Formats: sequence, C-alpha cells, structure tokens
Amino acid sequence: MNANDIKQLARDLGADLVGIASAKTLNAFPPDPRYPQTPENISPYVKSVIVIACHIPVAGFRAKHNIAVQYLDMLVLRRMDRIAYKIADHLEREGHPSFVTAAQETDWNLKTASYGRLSTRHLGIEAGLGTFGLEVNILSPEFGPRLYLTGILTEIELEADTPMTEQVCIGESCARCLHSCPTDAVLHFGIDKRNCAVEAQEFGYMTATDFFRKYIGASNKEKKEMIKARDLFGFWQGLLRVVGSFGDCPRCLAVCPVGNDYHAYLAEPQKVIPEKTPEKVSKQKSFKEARKNGDEIDGLNDWNIRWVGPEGYQGIVARQLQDFKKAQKEHSEEDA
Repeated sequence: MNANDIKQLARDLGADLVGIASAKTLNAFPPDPRYPQTPENISPYVKSVIVIACHIPVAGFRAKHNIAVQYLDMLVLRRMDRIAYKIADHLEREGHPSFVTAAQETDWNLKTASYGRLSTRHLGIEAGLGTFGLEVNILSPEFGPRLYLTGILTEIELEADTPMTEQVCIGESCARCLHSCPTDAVLHFGIDKRNCAVEAQEFGYMTATDFFRKYIGASNKEKKEMIKARDLFGFWQGLLRVVGSFGDCPRCLAVCPVGNDYHAYLAEPQKVIPEKTPEKVSKQKSFKEARKNGDEIDGLNDWNIRWVGPEGYQGIVARQLQDFKKAQKEHSEEDA
C-alpha cells in the first residue's frame, strides 16, 4: 500500500481530512523538547503517522447552549476512533503492524493536566492539515478549528505530506477568539490552560478532586447538602456522556471565521461577540504592536513558528471567502 491508497481508505471510511507525517520528523521536532511527545517514546518501530480529522457538525455552534456541541464532541471522537481502528486493522492484515493513539489522554509523567503522549494538533500540522491559531487550536482551511484529530502509528514507510507554511489564522488583526474567551485565557499564539479549564472543563478532574476534598472534611449536615449539589450530578454526567468534562466551552471554535462552514452557517449568528471588552481590545492592540515591532514573542519564537506558519498570514481566508461566494452564486444561477 502507498500513501494515496491509505488516504483513500480513510476517506472511504468517513474521515473528513487525512494526511501523513514522518515519524522521523515528529521525533526531531517535538512540541516541547523538555517533555517530548514523540512516536519513538511510544514505539521504536514506528515510521509514519497517519493523521485523520473529523469535523464537528456546525449546527451545534448555532444552538443557544453549549450542551449540543459537548455531546457532538463525544460522538465525533467515538466515530473517529472507529475509523482509525479500521485503518490500523486493515494495515496489519496487509502485513504492516499499526495501532491507534488515544485522541484524548494524559501522560502524568510528562506534565500535569492534559498532556498526552502525542499532541494531535502538532500531528495535524506536520501532516499538512492546517496551522496554529492565535489560541493554539489547529485551524484547517476547510473547517477552521471545528474538528478533532487522531493518529495511527504504523511501521510502514509512507510518503509524508508537506506542512503548510502560510499562516491559516488571520491573527492579531482578527482576534475573535481573544474577544470571545469568557476567562481571557488567549495569549499571543498561546493559551493560559488553567484559565481555559475553568470553562472548558467545568466538571474536569481537578474540579472533581476539589469537590471530594471538601466533602471529606464536611460535617454530616453539609455532606447531605453537597450530595444534592449540581456539581455532583455534573461529574456523573461527565462520566456517562463526557458533557462538561472537556470541550465545555466552544466559544473560540464558534467565532473563528476560518472555514467554509463558518461562511455558510456561522457568520450571521456569531457576528456579535457579547464577551468583547475594552480590555480585550487593548490586549489585541498590544499583540499587533508586538508583531509589528518584531518583539520577542514566546508563541512565535524560532521553535514555535514552525506550527504557526513561518510565512505569516497572506490572505488565505479572504481568498477562501471569495471562492465560497463565487460557488454560492453559481449554485443560485443553476437553481434558477
């Protein structure tokens, strides 16, 4: 099998995007060299990583509440795992040992909080599927940040895709992710994970441990009241349906103007950003000035620029919008 055969198989199974990254490249360029998320730390025999992405159905971002997106997240992850497993199984039957990584996992030996054995965002970028956004989600030209990714590690040597060098994210002049973030967690091509988790993991691991720590020290009367609390139900719901345990806040995903799905379905309902404040606008201006002046920026240093797009933003979203409008016009004329 060659790279094209495998990509076609992935698409036939339902993957929306698929690319291939070289294990050698991934080993040479870990996201953080101090805590290397690399294939060689998982298996020394891996030669290639097949990266698949499935988009999150856009209607969830048009709903009044976040529950729709949260449940869709779980369904998308399950679907993606089934696709990835079928690819790995097919490759092994063809004589190429392969296995699937968990899309959402934590290796406690690397860092605290959510830090997996591989970074799926970086896998996707190295496989040519997109680049980092201001809030360091991966943005694909097709779906913006509204997608999930996973990787299939295989021992077959495959032709790797070329990473995109143009910055997909509009960047500092847009900053809609910054404006919409309820906890002001967006940095300059970075994210304050602790602040982000306040909304993104309302019933996450640390929230649960904090609740039960307080419960152990509470009086019997207080315990009876805590058992009735919304938080306890939230933890149970998170175990059953993932809702609230991650992906609890989709605001930066909903407002990002990258992707044809945004142009088609989100531009109008997400036009106004209620969370926008003068303080966030001032922060945006400081980002623009820093980029203009060539200041040292952690998210754009010599190492990280690889995943942001070394050529900078050159109008990919504007070109994409023009093509989208042209296609819409052609469809209207055909219908007429």
